[in-house]
Amino acid sequence: MINFRLMRHLWLFLAVAEEQNFSRAAKRLGMSQPPLTEQIQILEQALKVKLFERSSKGARLTPVGQAILPAVRRFALQMEELDLAVREAACGKKGTLTIGAISSVMLDAALPLIGKLRLTNPEISISVREIDSAEAVSAIQAGHIDIAFARLQGDLGADIMSRPLSQDRLAVALPADHRLAGARSIRLKQLDDEPFVMFRREISPVYFDSIISSCQKLGLSPRILHFVRNISSQMALVGFGQGLALVPSRSRDLAPPGVVVRRVAEKIELITTAAAWSRTAKNPVLPLVISTWGW
Repeated sequence: MINFRLMRHLWLFLAVAEEQNFSRAAKRLGMSQPPLTEQIQILEQALKVKLFERSSKGARLTPVGQAILPAVRRFALQMEELDLAVREAACGKKGTLTIGAISSVMLDAALPLIGKLRLTNPEISISVREIDSAEAVSAIQAGHIDIAFARLQGDLGADIMSRPLSQDRLAVALPADHRLAGARSIRLKQLDDEPFVMFRREISPVYFDSIISSCQKLGLSPRILHFVRNISSQMALVGFGQGLALVPSRSRDLAPPGVVVRRVAEKIELITTAAAWSRTAKNPVLPLVISTWGW
């Protein structure tokens, strides 16, 4: 039997854990603080553990609270998926496809495929979530998403199928007043001793390593001073004169005023987008989607 009271208490716990403050959590939940505090105390009594350390500075998770937080987050995500599935089924939809995509792919590879799917299979509901490349495979394996559009290459695991969607050549973004800005192409060795802006390795480890490895083979060991999360942030810091950025050549469309993108003279190919999904997925709409896209 479903314990709906416990479910509600876990929602309240998650709000307090994320806000680290009872007052802010109550405001987020649209309730006053005393009932929220009371409900958390009831949860602690039911579980026979202490979940928060209260102080004038806020509410800090105890070790027990920290231990259960990941499971509660997964529970909240599953409840959101259930709620969506119920509402979509009530509207006549036959199933839901959950897509995870990195931000740079949202308007590139993902949108045309989503448009085709909506046109040919209107009975399928589509949900899109922004992800990092590094979390794509684990999100598929956990069942949080059905298909990932991300920077993926190499061996992704025995149960993961993948398909490259787009490739590009390596380029360099630099300030418009840089000494090499007027060149049609730039050799990597010419960038020795320059400061660089790179995305964080944990966001896309294989993609990051492939760029660094290619540079080192050609005599450049990038001196990385700034780490960011996406290409737009790389471009912004280049525009502020904080360094150069190694980016796909098509990202010149993201360059702000004062930033130019020049192709690297050496031909370094990058897989900028790949699709991945599980061959053992249980979602019945996934095979239909794969067939519709001709994969």
